[in-house]
Amino acid sequence: MKVVLLNTAERTGGAAVAANRLQAALQKAGLTVCMLVRDKQTEAGDVVSVNTSFIKRQLNRFRFVWERLVIFVCNRLNRKNLFQVSLANTGNNLDRNIVLQEADIIHLHWINQGFLSLKDIERLLQMDKPIVWTLHDLWPATGICHYPGTCERYHSGCSHCPLLVNQPLWDLAKQVFDRKKELKNASITFVGCSTWISSMAKQSGLLQQARFMSIPNPIDTTVFRPIAKKDCREQFNLPLDKALLLFAAAKLSDTRKGAVFLIEACRLLAERNYTLEVVLMGSHSDELIAALPFPVHELGYISDQETMAKAYASVDLFVIPSLEDNLPNTIMEAMACGTPSVGFETGGIPEMIDHKNNGYVARYKEAEDLADGIQWILENKESKNLSRACLEKVQTSYRESVVAEKYIHLYKNLWEKKI
Repeated sequence: MKVVLLNTAERTGGAAVAANRLQAALQKAGLTVCMLVRDKQTEAGDVVSVNTSFIKRQLNRFRFVWERLVIFVCNRLNRKNLFQVSLANTGNNLDRNIVLQEADIIHLHWINQGFLSLKDIERLLQMDKPIVWTLHDLWPATGICHYPGTCERYHSGCSHCPLLVNQPLWDLAKQVFDRKKELKNASITFVGCSTWISSMAKQSGLLQQARFMSIPNPIDTTVFRPIAKKDCREQFNLPLDKALLLFAAAKLSDTRKGAVFLIEACRLLAERNYTLEVVLMGSHSDELIAALPFPVHELGYISDQETMAKAYASVDLFVIPSLEDNLPNTIMEAMACGTPSVGFETGGIPEMIDHKNNGYVARYKEAEDLADGIQWILENKESKNLSRACLEKVQTSYRESVVAEKYIHLYKNLWEKKI
């Protein structure tokens, strides 16, 4: 059985990381799997790019810019939430791509920002092959947004998207939502990385007839594993005798990642005369550093997985104050290294963190409870065997072989129905 995974980028973004890990897990299980991407960033032979020439590369760059430009103009030249929405108004026609023609299963991941248009997706459906679409966010279920927040308009029909200015030049949300209605989504099997995102997507007026499953992302436990804390701290020049808290995101200033609540929680801990230091992993950290009341250690953006594992293993806990998130790779990575996490009760986070067993689930948007969670972990990390509980959760739920088996079962069922 040949499986093709489609994702805009090979390495950039959480969906790319998850797709790479799934590819590796499926290959270890014996399947023939390749990735088809726009942005290829390694020399991997099992990753194929649509940028096969200088002209195609420039054309795809234009497609990316064109989609953003349409949003920018419609938004009355306002950059508000420019990358929080996608139109899929332009992309690559792949129905004649040899990799897809030879595939038994087509598996979509994150395909936005000019990689695939809605017309391109329609062409894939016309190839009459089983199609699986993993929901790394809610864009397939909404008009244009990736995360709707408290907005429920996508339940019936998106219009006047609250992420855009009050009076855009035209109603992009309605236009794209109506276009998505024309796709035969009933022939796609949607996979939620978390039960939360599956339940949210099922409420969409677009996906009422669609098939859904919930399968988590996998993680390689030979890479993300417990490593001697002393050695890791020495590598990063971190203090050996301090309690260390890690906050990580590709872009630390992203409002959805909730840094403002981390700042407030740290302020409350400082008022309690609690002593700790903060480690930051990611970019755009200047404002955050200035606002935190504790000493800060910057690791910068880390892409190498071995180095990333050492970063998780070097700290006492990982804090993820995200306001909306699916199944964060970061929690899984921290837990696989034996590091407990604190996060809000939102999205798929409560499915990963078992409250006061392998971490702490704080009440949504309550900085005081986030501070309580940080304090609870630091005071109970050893007595409650939190690290061991983290490792047990990863082995049971997210280990490569466990996740690969679930996907293989799905692929086989879909393939057998087609033949």
